[in-house]
This record gives sequence, structure tokens and C-alpha cells, in this order.
Amino acid sequence: MKSFIFHLAVALLLFSSPLSGADKKLNVLFIAVDDMNCDLGCYGVPQVKSPNIDRLAKMGVKFDRAYCQFPLCSPSRSSLMTGLRPDTTQVYDLQKRFRSVMPDVVTIPQMFMNNGYYAARVGKIYHYGNPNDIGTSGLDDPASWNHFVNPAGRDKTVLEKDIINYTHGLGAGMCFLNDKTGSDEEHTDGKVAIEGIKLIEENKGKPFFLAVGFYKPHTPYIAPAKYFEKYPMSEITLPVEPAGNRNSKPKPALASTPQPLFGVTINQARECKQAYYAAISFVDAQIGKVLDAMDRNKLWDSTIVVFWSDHGYHLGEHGLWMKQSLFEESARVPVIIVSPGAKGNGKPCARTVEFVDLYPTLAELTGLKPPTNLAGQSLKPLLDDPQAKWDKPAFTQVWRGGFAGHSVRTERWRYTEWNDGANGAELYDHDSDPHEFTNLASDPKQVATVAELKALVKKNWANEYKPTAQIKSQKK
Repeated sequence: MKSFIFHLAVALLLFSSPLSGADKKLNVLFIAVDDMNCDLGCYGVPQVKSPNIDRLAKMGVKFDRAYCQFPLCSPSRSSLMTGLRPDTTQVYDLQKRFRSVMPDVVTIPQMFMNNGYYAARVGKIYHYGNPNDIGTSGLDDPASWNHFVNPAGRDKTVLEKDIINYTHGLGAGMCFLNDKTGSDEEHTDGKVAIEGIKLIEENKGKPFFLAVGFYKPHTPYIAPAKYFEKYPMSEITLPVEPAGNRNSKPKPALASTPQPLFGVTINQARECKQAYYAAISFVDAQIGKVLDAMDRNKLWDSTIVVFWSDHGYHLGEHGLWMKQSLFEESARVPVIIVSPGAKGNGKPCARTVEFVDLYPTLAELTGLKPPTNLAGQSLKPLLDDPQAKWDKPAFTQVWRGGFAGHSVRTERWRYTEWNDGANGAELYDHDSDPHEFTNLASDPKQVATVAELKALVKKNWANEYKPTAQIKSQKK
């Protein structure tokens, strides 16, 4: 009898032990979008119709204060995918490849491949010129994948000649098109969803890291007509800001947009904003198809889902449009992580986090050993308790020709220095000034705060790589 009880106890222990599933690896579905800011329903902008991204937010942890390392496509994506800051990758423009500096670096998907995972990409994960490089591999990293797919839809192959362009080149200007005859499936992002679903269904029986990269809402803002109909022009407005707001900012802070709104009219800017929102709703619908495939294939209990955009996006704030500023709208990004069994699922997190944190997070969640030189910190404690103690700030940088702009974000403050302060500094109190109108850098009451944040900037960029030649013109 004692022997029976002993063996029964051992059996129950083995059955209930988490190690009993040790051989089953968690999958990763890595969903990226291009140039999407936090104008989403789940981020408090109900005007924008994003039901599928909102659905993800309800399932996982939505990070309300997440920041990119460099608000430009290639530097941001290179940093995220290597887990290293831009001064380590030395990617500051849209031409340089990180492997020219670090030929042996192990990227996120490579870590998974090295541990027996199948790694595949469809669409834009590393940098592509958008729309020029659609249908090609752009600046992709072949060492990161077992397989890749480069779709091209009618937005690239048929419609480019019809695009309304209010500024300069496609992909770098304020340009859009309301496609009144094409279907979702004919567009590039519709094809990304189709191919992404194929990858899920063909590889659901083995551990996978599948990266599904969408191209919208990046300019040119193109979407089928039904998405434009969600946003009547009568409801499209631009930010209302205090008189003299631009005059109160250091010149480098505003240099990402040479003139207010690139010199277009208010009505033209409103048309572009309508189209940008339509493109968000269009790509949201395609994401929904991928999530439906997760439902059909019953993969939620075995798959970590990460949703991210490479940087934020201005829609008229401070007279700016697009990216490459160090204001909140440009540096802040949507990030949502759905991790099976995480105690914080369904709750928002207000802690400051950054893209370099994603690599160590995925390593810890899947029990894999990452490289030892990663710049970030695992977010797993925040996935279990979104309100857990966390005092790590977020750092974002840009280049302005021959000098850098460095910015640090804490839960309350944003502090920015241009050329180590020689070309200006900014301090904004997000508790009272979330739109960053009032620069407190010279306020005598904030001397201690400036000193504290200045020390963080100095520490983070103590070993900054300084290019010997001026950074190339950074086309959008």
C-alpha cells in the first residue's frame, strides 16, 4: 500500500510539474507595421477604427510608454532585430547594413534558428524602401531566415501613376490614393496577410518564429475606398497648439520637417491625415485575418505574439509630419505582447520600455540563451505584473547632419539635448504637458531635474560612436 501511494504521488508530481512540457517550445508570431503611430482605439484615440489591434491589446499587455531607439526605419529595425543600440550597429541612415559593422551578430530570428526553430519572413521586417523596394528583399538580412516571401500588390504595380502627391518623391512625401476599385487581397498588405497565414498553417506542427511585416500606413497612404469611408473629411482636424509654439523650440527639434507641414495647405494636410487613418484601418483588417488564423489553428496557448511599429509618426504636431523628431509622437511606438499564461494579460503597462528590451524578453519567455551583449532588459516581470517596480528609462536619438540629438524618457519627463546641449535643450513635464508645448529646460525650478536627466543622457551615450563624415541625407 505504501509503495502504491509513493508511486501515485510521484506520478501526480510529474503530471503537474511545468517541466512535463519542457520539450514543447513556444512559437513566436512577430507582427510589424510601417510608420504607425499610437493613434489607435486601444491607445485612447476612438476616432481611429482598429478593432483587431484593439483585440490584441485585450488579450495581452499593451505598453503605453514604449519607445524606439531611432525614429527612422532602418536604424530602428536594425536596433530592434539585433537588440543593440544605434551607436553599436552604426546604422543611422537608409543605406548602411549592420553586418558591414558586425558580420557575426546574432539577430532575434537567428537565435531561434540556432535552437531548432523554423524562421520565416513575409513582407517588411528589416528595411525596404517603401514603396520603391516592394517586391524585392531591400536591405533584408538573409542570415535571419530559413524562408522569405516578398509580395507586391496593385498599390505598387498598378496604382503608382495615379497617386496624388503634394510634396516630393513617393514614400518621402505627403501623397495618397483612394482605391475605388481594388480589393484588399489585391494590395500588397492583403498579400502579406495571405502569405503569413500560409506560413502559419504550413508550419504549425513545429516550433516557429514567423515574422509578418506589413507596409502600411507608410506613405503613399493607399487603401481601398471602404476604409476612407470610415473617416469623413468633416471629422478630420489638425492639432490646435499655442501661438508661438514652434518659436519656443530649438531649431534642430523642428528640422525633420523643413517647413510647417512641408508647405502644403491645411486642407491638403487634412486629406493626407484622412488617408493615413484609412491605411491604419486597412492594415488592421489584414492583421485581423492573421489573428483569425491563430484562432482556427488553436495556437494561442503555444504562441507568443508581438505587435510593433518601427517608430511613431507626426500628423501636424508642432507643424511636423512623418518621423525623425525627438518629440513624443515620433519616438513613441505601439507595442503589444501576448504571452501564454502571463498574469498581466489584458492589462495596460505604463512603465517606460524600449525596443532593445524585446530581444531579451523573447529569449526569457522561450527559455533560450541570448547573446551576452544585449542593451535591453527582459519585460517578463511587466508581463506578469504591469505595475511592477521598474525604473529603467528609454533612450531615443537622431542625427542632424554633423551632430546628434539625444533624448531620455522617464514616466514623467522627456529631456532632449542637441549637440550635447550646444544647439539647445528641451525638458517637458508629461504630467502637466503631454503635448510638449512648454520647454522647461531653462526653468530655475527644474535645475535638479535637468541635472538628473542630463546625467542619464551622458551615461547612456558615454561611448557614443561619432561618424567621421556627415550623416547622409536621410530620405524618408
